[in-house]
Amino acid sequence: MPGAQLSWSVHVAPSIPTEIADLPPDVPRRMWSPITATLIEGERDAVLVDALMTAEQADRVAASGMNLTTVFVTHGHGDHWFGLGTLLERFPARAVATPAVVEQMKKQMAPEFVASFWDKRFPGRIPDRLVAAEPLAGDRLELEGHDLVVVGLGHTDTDDATCLHVPSIGLVVAGDAVYNDVHLYLAESPAEGRRAWLDALDTIAALEPEVVVAGHKNPDRPDDPKAIAETRRYIHDFEAVAEQTKTTLDLYRRMLELHPGRVNQGALSGAARSAKG
Repeated sequence: MPGAQLSWSVHVAPSIPTEIADLPPDVPRRMWSPITATLIEGERDAVLVDALMTAEQADRVAASGMNLTTVFVTHGHGDHWFGLGTLLERFPARAVATPAVVEQMKKQMAPEFVASFWDKRFPGRIPDRLVAAEPLAGDRLELEGHDLVVVGLGHTDTDDATCLHVPSIGLVVAGDAVYNDVHLYLAESPAEGRRAWLDALDTIAALEPEVVVAGHKNPDRPDDPKAIAETRRYIHDFEAVAEQTKTTLDLYRRMLELHPGRVNQGALSGAARSAKG
């Protein structure tokens, strides 16, 4: 029988500067989007979903006083799990992800990729010790008698993404399938990938969640399921504007007109450049 009702809390690591030289005309410095880590707690134990990027970010999560038993990683992008080694030094926890996500993690932590991508963006900030998760057998975790169900989503802002559904409290931790008031990272999502992303959003919506935690969120926004529809609208808008414009700058400016308040317009600039070549 399940124990007491679970609770959840969201830690948002704020935007930090990144050493990317390509800047849109109205942005003085590129920033990285704010990243979330979600703690799901019972009476005694806790499961953490995603482990952030830097040791400093992971340390702040570790200071919560939790009895961490498991870390679940939603997808392969290193900004959501490079802090894993730091957490595992502090807690006798296991780290798990689907087998496909584990393979994506191994690609991200390959020394040549870390040197060419991550170290160039965050010199001196990526942990020296990178640890991949273990492949999860099956599609669920257990926390004090409650099921935490892993849902495969396919392509979102990268391949082989997943989310974690906690039916007993109506919670979906969506990873990067959902963005909450933050410009989407679309550099890995050409037209076919964007269509697959829309399918992933339908999968999450079908779970009828009461709470949806986005992988990247404006810390001032609630974890409202309406972020699913907002993410869907952003993708549809990007599709339409990409067809109507000829240049990177035109696409960028038109999307800013439609979505003026979202966090990190530098991410939009990269998406526009990727779409226009």
